[in-house]
Amino acid sequence: MREIVFDTETTGFDPKNGDRMVEMGCVEMVNRVETGATYHAYYNPERDMPAAAEGVHGLSGAFLSDKPLFRDTAAELLDFIGDAPLVAHNASFDFGFLNNELEIAGLATVSLDRMVDTVAIARKKHPGAKNSLDALCSRYGVDRSHRIKHGALLDAELLAQVYVELLGGRQIGLELAADAPAEAAEAPIVQSQVLRKTVREPRPHIASAEEMARHQEFLKQIQSPLWGS
Repeated sequence: MREIVFDTETTGFDPKNGDRMVEMGCVEMVNRVETGATYHAYYNPERDMPAAAEGVHGLSGAFLSDKPLFRDTAAELLDFIGDAPLVAHNASFDFGFLNNELEIAGLATVSLDRMVDTVAIARKKHPGAKNSLDALCSRYGVDRSHRIKHGALLDAELLAQVYVELLGGRQIGLELAADAPAEAAEAPIVQSQVLRKTVREPRPHIASAEEMARHQEFLKQIQSPLWGS
């Protein structure tokens, strides 16, 4: 099963109020195991960067000014995600910005049927607990020491590890039969053979008369034996 874990960085909280997506990071997983394939892009939002948003992800308007517009590279992103389910933390937020950019570019939006929300999974598994990405990393021992600021690809990589733990840990990805080499699957079947063993006569284990006589002579040499008292 192929899935895409992704995260976005934006200029704010609401695309309906003019906020735009400025970064996209995606991690490919197959059978809940990261394949090493990723997608990452920065986008020119065609607007200013609020100080509060820059404080979260560190992306300034000057840095983004020479980056491509979303519509110019949208095909690359759509090709990478294909028709796989899309996993995100607080997924409605990320889906909202992704679909807003697709609408601006005049492209078809991504169906919400493909949405997998790890916040919803975490709330069901840990009711009443903190379920931020940082909190879940701490709970499951996922190293986030290199996370100074939010970053779309870095957060997607952390979320991929958390997602596996939320669903029960690495054992859920053990698809040994599916991953077996083709040549192993096509190996010829060796018919079992009946092995006929040679039957040998049992070895004698009873002491001979000579051995018994020597034993009796030996016992006579023992002074005050316990069995004689």
